[in-house]
Amino acid sequence: MPPASASRPAEGHSPAERQSPAEGQRPAERLAAARARYRAERDKRLRKDGNDQYLETKKGFADFVQDPYATPHTRAPVSAEHEVVIVGGGFGGILSAIYLMKQNITDICILDKAGGFGGTWYWNRYPGISCDMQSYIYLPLLEETGYMPPRNYASGEEIRAYSERMAQHWGLAERALFQTELTAMAWDEDAARWRLTTQRGDKLSARFVILALGVLDTPKLPGIKGIEQFRGHMFHTGRWDYAYTGGNSDGGLVRLADKRVGIIGTGATAVQCVPHLAEHAKTLHVFQRTPSGVDARPEHPTDANWYRAQKAGWQRDLVENFTAITSGGMVEKDLVQDGWTGILSNLFKMMRSGDAGPGQDIAQALELADLEKMDEIRARIDTTVRDAKTAEALKPWYRQFCKRPCFHDTYLESFNRPNVTLVDTDGRGVEAIDADGVRAAGQHYALDCLIFASGFEVGTEYVRRSGFDPVGRKGQALSEKWAGEIASLHGIHVHGFPNCFIHQVPQSGLAANFVHTSQEVAQHVATIIVEAERRQCASVEATAAGEAAWVQQCRDSAGAMADFWDSCTPGYYNREGQYDPALAANGPYGGGPVSFFNILKAWRDAGDMPGLILHRR
Repeated sequence: MPPASASRPAEGHSPAERQSPAEGQRPAERLAAARARYRAERDKRLRKDGNDQYLETKKGFADFVQDPYATPHTRAPVSAEHEVVIVGGGFGGILSAIYLMKQNITDICILDKAGGFGGTWYWNRYPGISCDMQSYIYLPLLEETGYMPPRNYASGEEIRAYSERMAQHWGLAERALFQTELTAMAWDEDAARWRLTTQRGDKLSARFVILALGVLDTPKLPGIKGIEQFRGHMFHTGRWDYAYTGGNSDGGLVRLADKRVGIIGTGATAVQCVPHLAEHAKTLHVFQRTPSGVDARPEHPTDANWYRAQKAGWQRDLVENFTAITSGGMVEKDLVQDGWTGILSNLFKMMRSGDAGPGQDIAQALELADLEKMDEIRARIDTTVRDAKTAEALKPWYRQFCKRPCFHDTYLESFNRPNVTLVDTDGRGVEAIDADGVRAAGQHYALDCLIFASGFEVGTEYVRRSGFDPVGRKGQALSEKWAGEIASLHGIHVHGFPNCFIHQVPQSGLAANFVHTSQEVAQHVATIIVEAERRQCASVEATAAGEAAWVQQCRDSAGAMADFWDSCTPGYYNREGQYDPALAANGPYGGGPVSFFNILKAWRDAGDMPGLILHRR
């Protein structure tokens, strides 16, 4: 028999017999009870080591990040000068190149350690992978490529193929060096150019460098005692081993039929791949520290007549509407109507109907709408999972945006299978790994295969994730410049690092639809480079005063979110529960993406490029 903390489908109360603890309570009582439960669940998961609990995929774990998809190739080292070098072949890098090409800047070189375009969608090919945002808002530039997504939610393979489609449409493939990793970049003051080297011995020179490395491409491993001792097969979901499991991203993991499989992690990746593991593995143990909030994701084919009837500019309207709603803005109509926009749509409905109460504080009204949504998600678990103990363990006890919302229609059903065991650790995580399996919740589980769905590095030092340390004016390394607090103008420019533009989360406008942020930043950077060319400038650089003013604005805007992040269960959104208000500027711009995009537009419209200095040739 499994221990009390491990649950598997068994006889229990039917969903209809389970009563919500909120029934009969007044709104104030409901909020008080929820806050208390959320705080208790948060506190039991707090760890002093924060992000340090995870291991880098280096040294003894370097095999976890090898490229299993591309055949290694050799080539002679390249020595070349370019107007622009872009580091990263994901959406950030692709969009940066496209907006430069639109402005007739074509001397571009794209570097990426992967074997092709796609960024995180190149590396992540696990079974069931798809985007949980509608394809009509996530896939950029649909009108220009002439592509019609076949369904409202795109698979990972479709997104990767679309990345290649964009690259082909704008002639980017011949401008790319793949399986090529930047190892060093340094500013040459006399030449006003960046000197770059790669692991292949390439020596490149560029007037401008755009760093578009993405945020979800560096796998991390849980620092569990004994992880190196396991003698079975193990891999990270970011490098799925189909040679071992069989199948492909559509499923069909037939080689697991006689395998005892364990998966550590229950975030967005696990939510998508667990159903396929459950279908094919002899046994599957899902080791859970914190459950995800899993909402419904109704899928349907794209209505071709509707799609072709859209007027010019429809996608931008849809994207901006989605970002406005998911960042708390008021709109007349929810054009997307999905799980992401649902909570805010409920709030707007309450406010229009007066249910929020006359003069009720907007934050309290939002919290109540959040609670209603999370109650709905928890109730969905009761109506789906047959075993009461399993259902209770799967319930998320935190506000919706404390962790990344998940959307799936078969994840919860997986726990009704007789071969699937949920091992809930009550917030403590896996205790140890040994040669034969995993110890968790006081019991040992023998395994043949161990899969890590432990996510990617977020919130760690930029240089650690990038693998190189840019050296700017007077020999200052970026790691020295950013030791402690990040400093930038708009999250893009760094004083002392001229002609260098960064796509990043800190001090930038982080939208729920990250591609929207990438697109706005790509347009902004292209405009600046074109203007520098027009003015015949040798370099463009943030002033110390402009940088300091933006950092202070980020500090000031982040204050409103401090209490929220402090109340949240640990996760990568709040630095694993180590949110420090003193380092608030190291997070996204607190005013939200819509405000950030408006700031960039107003800055461009002003024409005088405040906060930047343009050095003449």
